[in-house]
Amino acid sequence: MAEPTLDAVLQRLAQWLTPFAACFGRRGHARGLDRYVAGLLSDSPRKSMQAMLTRVAHPGDYQALQHFITHARWDARRVWTQLLAQIPERRGVLVLDDTGVPKQGRHSVGVGRQYSGTLGKIGNCQVTVTAALWTGARAWLLGAELYLPQPWLSAEARRVARIPASVPFQEKWRMALTLVRRVRAAGFQLALVVADAGYGDVHTFRTALDRLRLAYAVGISSTVTVFPGTPRVVPTPPRPRGGRPRTRAWLARGVHTISVAAWAANQSARRWRRVQWRNGPHRAWQALFIAVRVTPAVAWRRGERPREVWLICQRPVGTTRATPHDRYYLSNLPAETSLRALVRATHQRWAIEQQYQHLKTELGLDHFEGRSYPGWQHHAVISAVTYAFLQTERRLRRDRRRHLMTATPTFPVICGHVQDVFTALLFVTQPRYLRLMEQAQRFVQLRM
Repeated sequence: MAEPTLDAVLQRLAQWLTPFAACFGRRGHARGLDRYVAGLLSDSPRKSMQAMLTRVAHPGDYQALQHFITHARWDARRVWTQLLAQIPERRGVLVLDDTGVPKQGRHSVGVGRQYSGTLGKIGNCQVTVTAALWTGARAWLLGAELYLPQPWLSAEARRVARIPASVPFQEKWRMALTLVRRVRAAGFQLALVVADAGYGDVHTFRTALDRLRLAYAVGISSTVTVFPGTPRVVPTPPRPRGGRPRTRAWLARGVHTISVAAWAANQSARRWRRVQWRNGPHRAWQALFIAVRVTPAVAWRRGERPREVWLICQRPVGTTRATPHDRYYLSNLPAETSLRALVRATHQRWAIEQQYQHLKTELGLDHFEGRSYPGWQHHAVISAVTYAFLQTERRLRRDRRRHLMTATPTFPVICGHVQDVFTALLFVTQPRYLRLMEQAQRFVQLRM
């Protein structure tokens, strides 16, 4: 099948961007959107505004584009709402995550010394909380919010970074729940919610997903404590005269909590089963697993009604005792769920890591160099709009190839094709680039 022509790609991009024009109060802002998207789709290795403008056919004025991102008063939330309404695939697994962006200075909004899963340690960075829909073939970024540490919410920091007074401090797990609710309100059907231990360790986060009637499979730390099964209780003794009323049942004699790591270490080798799984189209993985129904201890301590969930423990193949590489998960999937299905659920999060990397590097989610909070919001949502367009191109190519025995193009392949289109457009509209290339070719021939 022939590769997409320049005109066809540009026409589809125009159709994709047209509904977003209603999100802007001024026509100039809509033109700014077109130019910024063109810059993100260019072959510029760095997606800062100045670098992108050198690779755009109709760049316009640098100050005008900078104003569009950093100072123009358009609402990023409206653009997110339009994007959620426009995404063509509506079912899948919701992946909640946070990603750290290393920074050298102290002036980028939200930057500070904080833990980053991307870095695997504490470092000077920004942290973005994201929600993405994973369909089994494609990822769609449905939301991104910048985490603001407490020092950034002082009156002076708000003034400098233009952080509205309406933006409160929120823990990352609260931000993730806000994204979940927005996605649900937009009409997406979520088969599962997955997240790492930064979210799974929070009992309130898991309870909120339960109340939303969403299935989850979340990572937890090895120190989380549980009761195997449902703990046995005895009638509560009467309270002492004048004493405070008792808020929870009494545990039966001999019933104790245990950390998930200690429980796994106590299991014999024959109880562990080898299970193989795949992350999308990637190669198969395998590990040892054991799953058991447990009751989180924190629920009992808070006087809540005990509710069993799955504890899934994972260990590398070839080991017979606890290792630093063991992993643990909790899931509220039904009690009759098979071990193989539990393993697939717990590993959905890893399936989109590579696609996240493309979003951060090739489309510049990590490349924003501005210092204002509105500027960061504008850059993030336009990156998501551009990313979604490339996924629609992948989906279109899949539909056209359905009658052929060929695989859906990967994200890098589609990204490369679209970059080629914009490079060709640059040479057509800016002949000086073609002359420079011809001069370079003649110079190389003379040196040979």
